[in-house]
Amino acid sequence: QVVELISSAIGDLVQGIYYENSKSSEENCLTDDIGVSRWKEQVFLSHSALLAKSCQAAMELAKHSAEIQDMAFQYGKHMSMSHKLHSDLQPFVKKRSTDTMAFSLNSAPAILHQEFLGREAWLKQIRERCTAETPPHRCACVFQQLQEAIKAGKGVTSAVDLCRCHGNRALAALERFPPSEARDALANIVYAVTRFP
Repeated sequence: QVVELISSAIGDLVQGIYYENSKSSEENCLTDDIGVSRWKEQVFLSHSALLAKSCQAAMELAKHSAEIQDMAFQYGKHMSMSHKLHSDLQPFVKKRSTDTMAFSLNSAPAILHQEFLGREAWLKQIRERCTAETPPHRCACVFQQLQEAIKAGKGVTSAVDLCRCHGNRALAALERFPPSEARDALANIVYAVTRFP
């Protein structure tokens, strides 16, 4: 059972990374209109499956019930989703960020911004700021403008809310385990990735 879980997790990881790489042949290229639900599926494959299934496998090795194994899976899944959202948010929430190219047009804040704005309006926003003729020395300026546009919309606040939502679901899964130092340590990881300035 454990070998099957880890094998399937590695399969998910390879599939997720292959998809990410196939869509990133050009730096900061746009994916298709994936929306937040499709984004979550992709993040699960490339980031969350390995941790979620490893947590489940650990409970299987310790001979816990199927219910406890599922709670461990849920913790790993939602904690990993929170971590990915936290990572995607950093270029937008840091008080001092000099690296304007650090964010991806396919990060959670950008995907959520697109959902609120509409695909066509988002593409128009990009076209207005960045054309094929944009000289390399202006790229930083262009991405800074896009970053400010995303900050001005609802994408960033929605990504923060989504990060905290997944964090709360991870904590709810932990509540099914008896109090211990280990549980407290796992909860602290969640608190660390759901705290923003």
